[in-house]
Amino acid sequence: MSVLQMISLKLSRMSRNCATGSNSTIISLYAALRKFSAAPVLADKHECQVLVVGGGAGGCAVAAKLSRKLGPDKVIIVEPADRHYYQPMFTLIGGGMKRLEQSFKPTASVLPKDVKWLQEKAEQFDPKNNTVITSGNNNIKYDLLLIAVGLQLNYDKIPGLVEALTIPNGKVCSIYSPKYVENTLECLRQTENGNAVFTFPASPVKCPGAPQKIMYISEHYFRKLNKRGNINVIYNTALPVLFGVKHYADALWPIVKKRNVTVNTRTNLVEVKPSMDIAIFENLDKPNEKFEQQYSMLHAVPPMSAPDELARCKDLVNEAGFVDVNKSTMQHVKYKNVFAIGDCSGSPNSKTAASAAAQSPVVYRNMIAALEGEELKTTYDGYASCPLVTGYRTCILAEFDYDLNPLETFPVPQNKERYSMFVLKKSLMPALYWNMMLKGYWNGPTMMRKIMSMFKFGKN
Repeated sequence: MSVLQMISLKLSRMSRNCATGSNSTIISLYAALRKFSAAPVLADKHECQVLVVGGGAGGCAVAAKLSRKLGPDKVIIVEPADRHYYQPMFTLIGGGMKRLEQSFKPTASVLPKDVKWLQEKAEQFDPKNNTVITSGNNNIKYDLLLIAVGLQLNYDKIPGLVEALTIPNGKVCSIYSPKYVENTLECLRQTENGNAVFTFPASPVKCPGAPQKIMYISEHYFRKLNKRGNINVIYNTALPVLFGVKHYADALWPIVKKRNVTVNTRTNLVEVKPSMDIAIFENLDKPNEKFEQQYSMLHAVPPMSAPDELARCKDLVNEAGFVDVNKSTMQHVKYKNVFAIGDCSGSPNSKTAASAAAQSPVVYRNMIAALEGEELKTTYDGYASCPLVTGYRTCILAEFDYDLNPLETFPVPQNKERYSMFVLKKSLMPALYWNMMLKGYWNGPTMMRKIMSMFKFGKN
């Protein structure tokens, strides 16, 4: 083992054992070491068998599988962040059930050990020449490309929103960014009366259940502190429905009615006036019709899109700016050596971590087939999962496919609030993510579903 490898191993162990509040130096040192070992300063040209752009959930999972198959230094990952966040935890952080430091680890510690990591951003995609140029002016030539860059949060697209989010002890919050998520609990604490308004934007959204999850958690919080009677809870969604899958929407409507939550569909946040505590919404069915709403608390979900760097490459994306793939194979419709996974993909599935997990074996097997010149035989059925947390002890576990039909794992009706599903969401899923998915060992619950199907406990 080289000196560099020994230092890297030691720092990796130290970063795992330190409390997050005191390990920022270790994280920085370890990230710098990985970056140095993967990308020598003087080198500006690289070649690889597989280039993975994006080190999030999907990128890590597939890179782990590929590096085990192909061996050391055959895979390069381009990822600028030094922290890897388990984003599904953000909703629980907003409600005070988890802490922000529990939601992340150093990126260097979760990337597969046999990949080369360039801690830079992909700036230009050139699929005609099989190259990607990074923010550090590195030119990377690949045989296969996996695009896993996720979604871009466009807080600045709503006038006044960024200003409102950065006001100390302000009334506006958002669980979608680690920069703002901790403000949510403070907003809950200081809200005593008036309107608590929650939004869902007119754009694709990562984890589309999260905007209403935080609404349910907040409503429960207000009840727990005996101040719900003075607070109006309002959910303004740009969607025409409460939830996209009717099987679960039919279960959610009685919950919002029982809890006296006002739901306004086709209603989109277009501006925030923080000095006046006013949010301006538009009626999407009548675009010229706008109205103002006073708030004591505003939880804003930003419009989202594919990252600008990706959207600029018209050869790779569809009209909406997402990677134009075959929804079954996840292979690009034009460039057969390009694949996509996760939120940046143009496949019409719900954008969740569970979707990326289910896509990962499909993408991996089809990429290997493409490398070997074989037919792509593995297909993705659109599986997505959304644990709809409805309070501090309850959750509805929604699972469904491309056609929005339920695709449930457990032998009990999942369209009901259950404490067992809440425990699954809060305690088991994070461990599954860190210990199995990112290492390429979790492919979604297909096998578990087959086993569970042998048992019936009053399932509808």
